[in-house]
Amino acid sequence: MGSMFRSEEVALVQLFLPTAAAYTCVSQLGELGLVEFRDLNASVSAFQRRFVVDVRRCEELEKTFTFLQEEVRRAGLTLPLPEAGLPAPPPRDLLRIQEETDRLAQELRDVRGNQQALRAQWHQLQLHSAVLGQGHSPLSAATHTDGPSERTPLLQAPGGPHQDLRVNFVAGAVEPHKAAAMERLLWRACRGFLIASFRETEQQLEDPVTGEPATWMTFLISYWGGQIGQKIRKITDCFHCHVFPFAEEEAARHAALQQLQQQSQELQEVLGETERFLSQVLGRVQRLLPPWQVQIRKMKAVYLALNQCSVSSTHKCLIAEAWCATRDLPTLQQALQDSSSEAGVSAVVHCIPCRDMPPTLIRTNRFTASFQGIVDAYGVGRYQEVNPAPYTIITFPFLFAVMFGDVGHGLLMFLFALAMVLAENQPAVKSAQNEIWRTFFGGRYLLLLMGLFSVYTGFIYNECFSRATAIFPSGWSVAAMANQSGWSDAFLAQHQLLALDPNVTGVFLGPYPFGIDPVWSLAINHLSFLNSFKMKMSIILGVTHMTFGVVLGVFNHVHFGQWHRLLLETLPELIFLLGLFGYLVFLVVYKWLSFTAASAATAPSILIHFINMFLFSRSPTNKPLFQGQDEDKAGLLGQPDVSVASQNSDEEKAGCLGDQEEEEFVLSEVFMHQAIHTIEFCLGCISNTASYLRLWALSLAHAQLSEVLWAMVMRVGLGLGGEMGVEAVVLVPVFAAFAVMTVAILLVMEGLSAFLHALRLHWVEFQNKFYSGSGYKLSPFTFAVEDE
Repeated sequence: MGSMFRSEEVALVQLFLPTAAAYTCVSQLGELGLVEFRDLNASVSAFQRRFVVDVRRCEELEKTFTFLQEEVRRAGLTLPLPEAGLPAPPPRDLLRIQEETDRLAQELRDVRGNQQALRAQWHQLQLHSAVLGQGHSPLSAATHTDGPSERTPLLQAPGGPHQDLRVNFVAGAVEPHKAAAMERLLWRACRGFLIASFRETEQQLEDPVTGEPATWMTFLISYWGGQIGQKIRKITDCFHCHVFPFAEEEAARHAALQQLQQQSQELQEVLGETERFLSQVLGRVQRLLPPWQVQIRKMKAVYLALNQCSVSSTHKCLIAEAWCATRDLPTLQQALQDSSSEAGVSAVVHCIPCRDMPPTLIRTNRFTASFQGIVDAYGVGRYQEVNPAPYTIITFPFLFAVMFGDVGHGLLMFLFALAMVLAENQPAVKSAQNEIWRTFFGGRYLLLLMGLFSVYTGFIYNECFSRATAIFPSGWSVAAMANQSGWSDAFLAQHQLLALDPNVTGVFLGPYPFGIDPVWSLAINHLSFLNSFKMKMSIILGVTHMTFGVVLGVFNHVHFGQWHRLLLETLPELIFLLGLFGYLVFLVVYKWLSFTAASAATAPSILIHFINMFLFSRSPTNKPLFQGQDEDKAGLLGQPDVSVASQNSDEEKAGCLGDQEEEEFVLSEVFMHQAIHTIEFCLGCISNTASYLRLWALSLAHAQLSEVLWAMVMRVGLGLGGEMGVEAVVLVPVFAAFAVMTVAILLVMEGLSAFLHALRLHWVEFQNKFYSGSGYKLSPFTFAVEDE
């Protein structure tokens, strides 16, 4: 518990690492995760450091690993998880890993290139076969016209200048969305001196690049003349068409089609062998890549850490400086001796003095991690500062439960958290990638205590899904009131509301054993009673919480040797806080204990007394609660004034005793700083006390929202009546709607609202009394992240 109360003692150590064993020593430190290296080469650029070449080689390997990983994912495969505890490889293994990685990458590139080429060739054969087997023929192309007067050019007379011209053909395939534009351009460019036939392929063909099935348009163009043919070829090239040879004779086309089918079959066999070889290469990548990735990342981290070391004047050792917890120094020394034993010279560790503020180290486990995270979200504590996390373990769930108090809702939250706690070691639960789930799973122990405390406060409020439960007999007797008051049938018929008088003998039998008496749930002044109770409870809890925060500041002052702050800061703060709001709490408790039901009508108002104390006045209608109260009010109001003056003047005189002795003492700056601090604390006490009224407001809102949900959903469903079977069927959707809205509104939305308000109360009202949060965490050099 000592390490949780304040951060551990951290020392600055200097490491002398033999050059031959420096890599092994730093690698062992990465496995242990004990030290945080300081950069001794901050003025040297990253390109001029000693091990920059090794870092670059590791980065080049990581790029190759990325290529191999993408190839594995492209094939629809997944990489297995690497083995746990893989050490950083020795430097001589870097060349071997690099050679094998380059060989695998080159094989993959070659096989992928061959596969792409074979697929493209097979795709061309398929398109050619589709063009030849689509039914295009010169006759069909000639009949595919809009009319002889428009599309068919007039033939020259026999013996004319064009008698030697013959009909030529251009056949191929084009993408469907380009076919219409290509046909229009052919017609306009060639002025109708052609016949074009476009047809869609009957079967979809696999795209060689994307692998997705696609439809193509085959075409056959008949034309006359060489110039027209040149135009057609240019247009087909412009539209990236696949052009294939097309024979005029039917027999030649049939023979070519058979040859294409035979070539396609042979190519499929070759493509199958290529894919089998590719799967073998990918299998080797799957087996070798995960451990290589972890090892190279560790190696790169070691070289980056070595780049932060300086070289001795003799170039025989590397000098490093690092932060290390004092309790880990023996382990550090032993690890360095074991790692450097092969080099013949042991590494040396010794502590050195330092004027810089050390980092903060607070060790946590799976239970305390979420509570420490709440504190660190506000700010990491200064070195050796009191840590609020141990107290947050109790106060945070409790303040949350004050606003969320309900037995049913708290039990649901507790069971949800308990299920996560029981399943925390299952791999499927730990490896889930959903961000919302990981957030809930990380705070499972926080949710567990929040639900447990909500059940406790729910029993105090006597609310279970907004319904009161009679666990113990009620302390009020209606029968005694009816017997002694003479309630007749006529009286009951005229009065719908009946009052229970606790002054009547036998009506009030005594306080309820635990929590609120269930009879209050039937009273029309139920809300007024709970408002008064919860408002006073909020003030008492708030003043207690803030006073505890001020008291915790005493441990900071004592630990850092700032004894003057005890007299000139903590004591005035306690006098101001307790002289005003502590007195208010005393009045509340005194009124509860001093006045009974018989004297309740003449009980004075605490609020008026508190206002009169600041106005230095006296109300004749509001009698004092006890003898001599007016004199006590004047004395108590004078003490905060004295504490403000002492906090604003005497501490300036002691300002020169600050932490930094080398800083120049300037009276005006110290006076201004303390004046601002005094005003902030005085105003903050008032605003912070009022801020704790959110406990009352959120508790009231949660109770009323739960009551509204019960009245508008479940009560309506239970009041439908009818036969038993019909009512049971109707209650199924009603209960389902009630359950969904309970989880969505009361558990999730109201729970998040209460969580944020409890967070505000801890950060602003509690922690600012003693916690500065101006430190920085100890970030040890560790391979734990690389293993994950």
